[in-house]
Amino acid sequence: MTTRVMLLSPAFDGALRAVRFPADEALTPAGLRRARAARPAAAALPADRVLTSPSARCRETAEALGLRAVPDPGAAGCAMGRWRGLSLEEVLAAEPEGVAAWLADPDSAAHGGEPLTRFLGRVTDWLTGLVAEGGRVVAVVEPDVVRAAVVCALGAPPSSFWRVDVPPLTVTALSGRDGRWNVRVTGGLGQDSGESRHEPREPEPGTAG
Repeated sequence: MTTRVMLLSPAFDGALRAVRFPADEALTPAGLRRARAARPAAAALPADRVLTSPSARCRETAEALGLRAVPDPGAAGCAMGRWRGLSLEEVLAAEPEGVAAWLADPDSAAHGGEPLTRFLGRVTDWLTGLVAEGGRVVAVVEPDVVRAAVVCALGAPPSSFWRVDVPPLTVTALSGRDGRWNVRVTGGLGQDSGESRHEPREPEPGTAG
């Protein structure tokens, strides 16, 4: 039996707008308005179960979309330890060697939180659990959970995590069966993708840091 998972990224919050590691900020007024405007599109998504990451921005996005979502600890974002709430620039200034290790080594926990490899493994386990239950799932999850799910579904190396772009209020569709996944990015959910903001991530090649 095929399991279909629709991953929705949250609307704008303070961390997305400021481009910093999230610290469980609430949605901005603009983010809340855009999520509410996307409610008809969300209502059209077929679902047997609706889940959400435990964070405030994901729970608020689900509520604004009119979804009765159940918080799922397995879909929590990567734990960033003492870097939580800081911008990448602030962390680079304070811990340049730690940032270099974190970007180069997927097993690094320079921030004192969750290494990328452990996070990818957790998301893989979460997806496996969804397949075991089957059906159609809609989940409002952290952008890094979407990125991790795409990497896991494709069997890509951990370094691919930094090359997956997830704007706010977008839909990524996964279909899984017999240990194999297909990925389809369906685009924005009632939003102009040209106005997106992103999580702190590895600097592009050729940039500072």
